[in-house]
Amino acid sequence: MVRCLDAQARAIWPHEVPLLRRYALPAEPRILDAGCGTGEAASRLAELFPRARVLGVDVIDKSLELARSRYRELAPRLAFEHQSVFALDAAEHTFDLAVCRHVIHSIPHPDRVIAELRRVTRPGGYLHLIAEDYGMLHFQRGPLDPRDFWHQVPAAFGAATGTDLFMGRNIFGILAAMKLEEIQVDYVIVDTLRIPRETFAAIIESWRDGYAQTIGEMTPISRESAVAYFNQMIANIRNPRGYAVWMVPVASARVPTV
Repeated sequence: MVRCLDAQARAIWPHEVPLLRRYALPAEPRILDAGCGTGEAASRLAELFPRARVLGVDVIDKSLELARSRYRELAPRLAFEHQSVFALDAAEHTFDLAVCRHVIHSIPHPDRVIAELRRVTRPGGYLHLIAEDYGMLHFQRGPLDPRDFWHQVPAAFGAATGTDLFMGRNIFGILAAMKLEEIQVDYVIVDTLRIPRETFAAIIESWRDGYAQTIGEMTPISRESAVAYFNQMIANIRNPRGYAVWMVPVASARVPTV
């Protein structure tokens, strides 16, 4: 997954920056990266906002150790701590911006996590969430039809794990129910025109290597079939005449001031 996080950051971050820049943040903002992994986004946030103090939190100690090693030159302005996104150590209204990328689709009870992010964000501050949706990937047909894969696997995988792999279309309702303001859902388009083909292919390769076995155990698609589907998608991306697209929802909202 270290490969996956790196490739996803390279693909998505350049198109995410304009969305982050539109937030009305103070001159020296406090920023939380919840579920920071190995620090790809937290380090980029620290560089994008050079007067910010950024805290990345995660529960995987090896990822945190790697993040501290990679980005030690940004300390102490950038720090990494072992914390659960379900129960953050911060007091209420601590952060000006709470970021959570590529996490809430992969854990049960995402509404609890979003409520916790709201709790630690000051009135007038912002939530910035990448809420993946595996109904928003499209590849050309070959001997296999990728539509069959993406129709069956996310639903079965989500049912087996208690997660919502269609979070992108459901995130608006969660934010609205919490009475957050200025809710927006934008899209980063990861496709074979906007993103280097090898970067896009690296994302799908990491999914293949990380999830094919589990897909075989938890869904109607066998491990061998999952590998075949992924390999065909990767070949589609690498084909100079091929086209593929992943639409990545980016949701944002403002915490009310009253």
